[in-house]
Formats: sequence, structure tokens, C-alpha cells
Amino acid sequence: MTTLFLTVGLPGAGKTTRARQLAKEHNAIRLTPDEWMIPLFDEPEAGGKRAVLEGRFLSLALEALRLGTNVILDFGCWSRDERSAIRWLAESVGASCRIVYVPVDPETQRARIAHRQSVTPDQTFPMSDADLVRWRALFEEPDAAELDGYEMDSPPVGWPGWPEWAADRWPSFV
Repeated sequence: MTTLFLTVGLPGAGKTTRARQLAKEHNAIRLTPDEWMIPLFDEPEAGGKRAVLEGRFLSLALEALRLGTNVILDFGCWSRDERSAIRWLAESVGASCRIVYVPVDPETQRARIAHRQSVTPDQTFPMSDADLVRWRALFEEPDAAELDGYEMDSPPVGWPGWPEWAADRWPSFV
């Protein structure tokens, strides 16, 4: 059975480092939007283009899983709904989904981001302390049941299913 590994965590947690390790360990393709946004658009969001890129990556991931290739989605996935949708989609193509949560305390996060911005400013995005505080407040930390794969939420009220919700969240997902 193929596996979709979903890295979850805040900026500076070490998700991409962990994703690279997983790619080697599991002979998997790694899809990391941050590595594409600067070369393509020279900014992190680019007027909603990040969601479009993630949608294309999600479609590619599902195709790779169908073909028998393990995949790492290095998205961050701050919301439980995003994680539930991706888990459901992976399972819909016969793959398992493993959430890989990479926690980080605020001090370590700030130090890593400062280091990254000083060493490779052309490969990272500016992030202020206010951004980090705001993002931490928005982040929905996965609980033990979600991490163990035992619990997956139903789509939010008003959505007939996860595919429809995913197509709205990631506009280019097909």
C-alpha cells in the first residue's frame, strides 16, 4: 500500500527537513510549495496562487499514489479540515495517510527563521514576530486521535463531501 505523508506544523518547525528524510526513507516524491513560490512568483502567497499550486500538487500526489509511489505533501496544513480532506482523498485512491506533526516552541521557531533569513534570504519569506504570533493562534494542533489515524472529521456543515471542500480550498484541485 502506498502512503501519503503529510507534514504538519508552523514555519521554522523543521517540516521540510523532516520531509526530506521521509523522502529518502520511503522512496517518495516530495512536494514542497515553499520551494516553488519564490522561483515562480517571488512571494509566498502571490494573490492566491499558493492555493492553486497546492491544488495542482494535491492532484499530482493522488495520481502518484494511484501509480504506486509514496508522496510527501510538505504543506504545513494548519487546519484540521485540511488534514481531514487530504486523509480522505488519500484513502479514496487506496493509499494510507500518515500525519507527521513537527512541533516547535516560539523561541526555537524565531531562531530558526532568523537563521534561515540570514543564510538564504533568496529562498525564504520575510516573517515578523507579529506574523509568528498570529499564525500560532490560527494553527490547530493535531491531537493524539488524529495523529494515530483513528479520527477523521466529517466535512464542514454545508459541504456534501471532502472532494467538494478540497476543490474550494485548493481551486486547481481536480
